[in-house]
Amino acid sequence: MSSGKDDRRVKYTKMVLKESFIKLLEKKDISQISIKEICEDADINRTTFYAHYSDQYDLLRKIENELLDNIGAHLDQIDGNINAVALAEKIFDYLKENAELCKLLLSERGDFTFQKRVMVLVYDKIIAEITGGNTITKEDAEYVYAFTITGCVGIVQKWLDEDMKKSPSYMAEMVISLTLGLISLLKSTRPLR
Repeated sequence: MSSGKDDRRVKYTKMVLKESFIKLLEKKDISQISIKEICEDADINRTTFYAHYSDQYDLLRKIENELLDNIGAHLDQIDGNINAVALAEKIFDYLKENAELCKLLLSERGDFTFQKRVMVLVYDKIIAEITGGNTITKEDAEYVYAFTITGCVGIVQKWLDEDMKKSPSYMAEMVISLTLGLISLLKSTRPLR
């Protein structure tokens, strides 16, 4: 059984490795980052690094998964009766509170698959309300969903790149309005089949 002291050491080690890796990732692509650089910056030996991670890509995956878990936990704390705009605003609040890491992981240089996973996690919470009332088919709703997820990645990237000049409330209203506008347009034009 490990002691509390060992647990604190492990947490500290992982924290400094993550911080060093993120600092390096801000400057260059992951393929150009060596384990040696991460360890030197963190003042941790390579053996210790390999005790926790298999390589820099594993470290990145674990950082991404931790962010996903944190976003999921944040969303689980939100009242289920909240409207789509208020929910989206809470999500933008979270992104702003964690701007440094989110800006890095959700940047254009980031992994698009991860970015979509974040948006899917977030958007799953509001899609039912937005497409509710059975006013569009399930198939059309899935196209709106796919389009909106990809668009949200771009909107979040732009917002973070511009140092979040617009408020979370403004951004939430924009995202929901764009989605509702798309649904309205789809209902009024019904594409040829």
